[in-house]
Amino acid sequence: MNDLRDPLEIFWDAILSRRPDQILAACAGLSASEQQELIAHLQRMASEPGWHTEQRKSAKAALKTILNTKKS
Repeated sequence: MNDLRDPLEIFWDAILSRRPDQILAACAGLSASEQQELIAHLQRMASEPGWHTEQRKSAKAALKTILNTKKS
């Protein structure tokens, strides 16, 4: 089945999926600077007011996955 959704929507669905395999697959195509921008955005999502509780949880899960992979 073809996914007719916007590629950006697909990317964010994967990043915020709370599934390490999907998060890492979405990050795989990013440059180092794009990864840093993503991490900074996720940190803001996880800590700044105005984000929904579920968005915060998803951002924290993505950060944990991405940062633990970078340490390896």
